Amino acid sequence: MNADTVIRDEGMKVLVDKLGMLEAERFVMLIQSDSFDYTKWRKNLFKDMSLEDLSNAAMDYRKANQKA
Repeated sequence: MNADTVIRDEGMKVLVDKLGMLEAERFVMLIQSDSFDYTKWRKNLFKDMSLEDLSNAAMDYRKANQKA
């Protein structure tokens, strides 16, 4: 299990890589100011995906991000 600072740093890096610095900062501000319910969000995150689609997406992600 990673330390909180490692998770925070890696999470921010992912956000910046995907969204850019400005949008990543904006995302963090939105999450902090919103009454965000992670459990509710997580339940709905993949609701429109079949188990097979989710599995395929996970395998594709793993292949694309494997360390050589």
